[in-house]
Amino acid sequence: MGCHIDGFIAVVAHTHVVQSGPITGKQADVVAAANTAAEVALRLVRPGKKNKDVSDAIQKVAAAYDCKIVEGVLSHQLKQFVIDGNKVILSVSNPDTRVDDAEFEENEVYAVDIVASTGEGKPKLLDEKQTTIYKRAVDKNYHLKMKASRFIFSEINQRFPILPFTARALEEKRARLGLVECVNHDLLQPYPVLYEKPGDYVAHIKFTVLLMPNGSDRITSHPLQELQPTKTIDDPEIKAWLALGTKTKKKGGGKKKKGKKGDKAEGGAEGEAMDASTNGGAS
Repeated sequence: MGCHIDGFIAVVAHTHVVQSGPITGKQADVVAAANTAAEVALRLVRPGKKNKDVSDAIQKVAAAYDCKIVEGVLSHQLKQFVIDGNKVILSVSNPDTRVDDAEFEENEVYAVDIVASTGEGKPKLLDEKQTTIYKRAVDKNYHLKMKASRFIFSEINQRFPILPFTARALEEKRARLGLVECVNHDLLQPYPVLYEKPGDYVAHIKFTVLLMPNGSDRITSHPLQELQPTKTIDDPEIKAWLALGTKTKKKGGGKKKKGKKGDKAEGGAEGEAMDASTNGGAS
């Protein structure tokens, strides 16, 4: 899900198994892998760190649960009216997908997107007709031939010029026919429905994080179901990542302002490192 106020965007995704009681077996493993990778990413998407550090870390976390991070998933920097900024975290590096090295900086915003699989992590498109979400490719132009295409494209430019939209919001009779020509000529970027092999499970967790001067603020989330994974985290490096706080302690130094008589001292708890055990890991 995603929403915006005046172009400032927040997005979130969560995986919920529809059953009562704790989640067990491979389903618990893949949800725990995605959640733990998300917790590690939250602690590594911070000023001074590099995008490659995050990619390597989430792959290591998934492997600890005998899962794989799904290829082709990108976590983008968010800006006003921009959902796919230039700074990108690549889920898995391969010869077909490369991104520029980047360093995180204060006052940036990122949509961190984690998708884990019990299978190979290489889902396939089975049916283009299942795609319902599109985004205008603002750098592309083409003179459409079909009247239905021109009608739909005009509506898209007026109502959804920048951010993703659902085809359900368009005039239904003309939409499907017109969208095909728009996609074929790269005027629209489709968000396809992808499938893993039968018998494999996929878990998806996505959140929005603000890189503030006093640390990282995760502003979108969802509570997890009770999980009973078959694997546990024993790797000391992953444990060290999870133990990192998301807040930074305020640096001292400089002259302190004299407080007026009767003023209360400022509390220091706000700058304390957050205990990772309270909301991290897959216990």
